[in-house]
Amino acid sequence: MAKDRSQTDDYATPLRRLLLAVVALALFGVFLVWRIDSPRVERFRAQLTDRVVPNMDWAMAPVTATINLVRDYQSYQRLSDQNRELRNELRQMQAWKEAALQLEQENARLLDLNNVRLDPRLTFVTGVVLADSGSPFRQSVLLNVGARDGIVDGWAAMDGIGLVGRISGIGQTTARVILLTDASSSIPAVVQPSGQGALVSGDNSSAPVLDFLESPDLVRPGDRVVTSGDGGVFPAGLLIGQVAADPAGRLRVRLAADYERLEFLRVLRHLGTEKIEDPGSIVVPEALDLSDVERPDG
Repeated sequence: MAKDRSQTDDYATPLRRLLLAVVALALFGVFLVWRIDSPRVERFRAQLTDRVVPNMDWAMAPVTATINLVRDYQSYQRLSDQNRELRNELRQMQAWKEAALQLEQENARLLDLNNVRLDPRLTFVTGVVLADSGSPFRQSVLLNVGARDGIVDGWAAMDGIGLVGRISGIGQTTARVILLTDASSSIPAVVQPSGQGALVSGDNSSAPVLDFLESPDLVRPGDRVVTSGDGGVFPAGLLIGQVAADPAGRLRVRLAADYERLEFLRVLRHLGTEKIEDPGSIVVPEALDLSDVERPDG
């Protein structure tokens, strides 16, 4: 057995040396081929590269896929960071937008209070809304003006656009305003342009009912509703809102006043409408004598 191992070793050692020499010669030959500067050798190198390199694509596929995966992950991470930053900026922009809208609405209400066109004979007192009644059965607000400011029961209260209600209850420094939406509120009104008389009656909803219309067929949704001045409580021509129809087909009034943001109210000093006691003086001037008028029959 020892003799057989010795003979195997005697054959293996020269074989390894021969193989090593062949590999060295092959590498040396490749080196020479790559270093020889000749057109023919250059074409040979190009053909060899074209045959060998494409066949290595399968070996590079996992590496290429791994590189692409890493790049995609990095890109996704960058997108996630940018998305997080955009969300934070969007939240800030929404907060700024809400603040800007509130300021714009408050500014618009103040401008409306200053620029609203009323009868020049009417004067007013502007008050700040202090509190809300908060009751579903009685809808009213409290103002910081009262008897010391000359406020009288029944006077109209408006925001910058439309009628809000009437004074009902006065203290020395405060006054309560019953809103048009209260169930105890009923306002004589006129629907324009048809001129139909009606009564705006509150029912504790956001849109009072339009009752006692003379000719309902002449009234259309979108028509303006203003105070008529009947009864001498409110001056005529104050804007109340627009006609609207509820799902049941009943006519209601979409109020022009912004009841969600009542901050300032204008109380109109209305001392009543001048009564005409001698209508004949309007038809015929006092200086004209009817006996001097020549009759057609001579």
